[in-house]
Amino acid sequence: MDISLLLKSQWKQLRGKAKEQWGNLTDDDLDKVDGQFDQLVGVIMEKYELTRAKAEAEIKSFLTSK
Repeated sequence: MDISLLLKSQWKQLRGKAKEQWGNLTDDDLDKVDGQFDQLVGVIMEKYELTRAKAEAEIKSFLTSK
């Protein structure tokens, strides 16, 4: 399954796990993301000062390791 589609379809279930994984994310950040892959990449890049490639790799790893 496409990573973006997986994130969108399971966002409600993944939201709490994302907050555990990336503790710097606020509820407002997660509301803004609303299951959108690119939005999550942007927020993680900003909060953790990561490159786009590193943020994408972390998200993909998070989604495939559950």
